[in-house]
Amino acid sequence: MTADLFTFPSATGAILADLGVAPGPVLRTAGLPEDLFRNAQVTLTAAQFYRVFTALEEATGDPALGATMARLMTAETFQTPLFAALCSPDLTHAAARIATYKRLAGPQKLTVTTGGDGLSVTTEMPPAPEPPAGLVAYELAFWVALARLGTRARVVPARATMPAPPAADGYRAYLGIPIEPGPSVTVTFTAHDARLPFLTVNAAMWQVFEADLRRRLADLDRVESTADRVRAALLELLPAGQGTAAHVARRLALSSRTLQRRLAREGTTFQAVLERTRLRLARHYLSRPEITVGEIAFLLGYDEPSSFYRAFHQWSGTTPQQARHLNGEAGRPTRSG
Repeated sequence: MTADLFTFPSATGAILADLGVAPGPVLRTAGLPEDLFRNAQVTLTAAQFYRVFTALEEATGDPALGATMARLMTAETFQTPLFAALCSPDLTHAAARIATYKRLAGPQKLTVTTGGDGLSVTTEMPPAPEPPAGLVAYELAFWVALARLGTRARVVPARATMPAPPAADGYRAYLGIPIEPGPSVTVTFTAHDARLPFLTVNAAMWQVFEADLRRRLADLDRVESTADRVRAALLELLPAGQGTAAHVARRLALSSRTLQRRLAREGTTFQAVLERTRLRLARHYLSRPEITVGEIAFLLGYDEPSSFYRAFHQWSGTTPQQARHLNGEAGRPTRSG
């Protein structure tokens, strides 16, 4: 699993049953295997995840599906990071814990702000593709559901905003306030409601959950580097003439900007990884005399052999033919006396 994938909760089947929807037709509409939810753990790219939500909206015919899902939410349908949040003393502590472990569930990012005005939680979705409006509204409704589950009180947020609020009245009915147009996906609670004690608080259970969550987060941090993932993608995409940052980003379910930003954090660039990968492949292909230089240029994604010639000379200071000749000489056995 990587941080770029959405993870479905293990109780997805129960959630769909509560909605009165069979998983097969929904997954078929989304272009995914109908038996997908039989797997122990299901991870999807952002595009796939969004298609499932859109297909679910179509299957239910519910214009306020996000609010309905929040209303039906129970502790047993949570993923571990969210269930663990119910062990918190209050919503403020729960938000901090979820912000820490949210990426175990998907690539959303949370920013939690506390102060005299209360508690604000801002959700940042992946930059591309654009998420369904109902799914974004669910991110707001989720926090209301969590507050109500923990306190067993009808907590009403002070404010909720998102760039393009859905028109369905069901969201206002559930939240208790309208979702206002705003630049960010943010829900705000009063200081009183943010500190309202959770009746589900359980410090001992939290210690059990925290150890597992820390281990899973460490496992996530040990996944291969972005540069390694780019190299692996290029090995497949270069022969098809698709060795561009846009093609690689699409293969990795990232935006081009996010890809470049992650590579920069690792001290490299897409162009640098591309050139190193091409040079390594070029040397490998040049060691095989049955592959012509023109064919090597094609396999490396160049439109013209002359482009490969120039690039190889820039990398190595020699021409492909000279490198092949030197490689052949080095591979021949020497003759003594």
